Amino acid sequence: MLQDFLNAKPLYYDEIDYSRMPRIYEKIKPYLPMPKIIHLIGTNGKGTTGRFLATALYSLGFNVGHYTSPHILEFNERVWINGKNAESETLEAAYEELETLLSKDDSDALSYFEYTTLLSLLVYKECDYVVMEAGLGGEYDATAVFDKVLTLVTPIAYDHEAFLGNSIKEIATTKLNAIQNNAILSLQKETEIYDIAEAMAEENSLNIQRVSQVLDADDEQKIAKIAKKLKLESYLVQNLALSISALKFLNIEYNNNNFTDARLFGRLTRISENVIVDVGHNPLAAEAIREALSPEKYVLIYNSYQDKDYKKILEILKPIINKVEIISINDKRAEAEDRLKRTLNDLEIEYSIFKSVTPNIKYLVFGSFSVVEAFMKRQNKSGILKYE
Repeated sequence: MLQDFLNAKPLYYDEIDYSRMPRIYEKIKPYLPMPKIIHLIGTNGKGTTGRFLATALYSLGFNVGHYTSPHILEFNERVWINGKNAESETLEAAYEELETLLSKDDSDALSYFEYTTLLSLLVYKECDYVVMEAGLGGEYDATAVFDKVLTLVTPIAYDHEAFLGNSIKEIATTKLNAIQNNAILSLQKETEIYDIAEAMAEENSLNIQRVSQVLDADDEQKIAKIAKKLKLESYLVQNLALSISALKFLNIEYNNNNFTDARLFGRLTRISENVIVDVGHNPLAAEAIREALSPEKYVLIYNSYQDKDYKKILEILKPIINKVEIISINDKRAEAEDRLKRTLNDLEIEYSIFKSVTPNIKYLVFGSFSVVEAFMKRQNKSGILKYE
């Protein structure tokens, strides 16, 4: 069983063997399908940008896969194909096929994410395009081993510093090194990223453009209409624009109706009249949420990993927070509750432990995929909330 096999693999590593995925991929490359891959790198917005693009391509008649991570409630969410999550039977068949291609040593050695990245390709064997989202990196990410027709770069900011570097220059360089030939950059808050990209393009003869260089006035009008129809927040409009720039690069005509049902669950998703959930987990995501939800105020259902700058995140969100309710998450990376409480005290933010949702009170569930997962499981079990 695939799920039993994956559950035996650790999800996270203190150290990563960056040579493992390229080495194993080269062994089985001749036996893997090679659809046209559009690679997504960046810090925020990869999931929504990818879903906008994949939905449009599917609406336009292409067979399309969208590989995204992590999942919230079930593994199948990671492997979207032609408008829906892959069926469990399809994933099991891909698992059986992949096991025939890999030696036992290689199968055991691959990380959870590396293995599922290869698995997804077998699910996508009939696809014309695959929109493939990097995990936490760029140059050394498991998704970087494949040949790509285009790389899309979402906003880059501080995150996963232990693996990517402690400065924007280090983080951006690591991510942008995944570009093979062609790339489009979304609007960047850190302007030095443009300089880094331009220098890289000149040094390595790469075609790197900005969204503003790809889209024209007609595109801007279409984007405004689509955004209004889908009720998109401003940061999601930027992600929509990046996805449309990919269609322009590929010379694919589109219209406003190609993005129906393109919103990705967990990105400022309203799951009931008074509850919004968002899987964001870094300062840039917090800024986008504050901008989108201000001036309303919410009870923030929250927790954090140890390696996140949660003090800065809470400072950013404070103007839209009435109080914080701490929800328990089952993850060894979770911050100690007493440290989180100490930070809330320092910031003079009222807090308590989350117990249940109260009608007529507005809630924002935010902090990570784990926070949203924990909340959804508790609420679905109680029968109080269902995603509409």
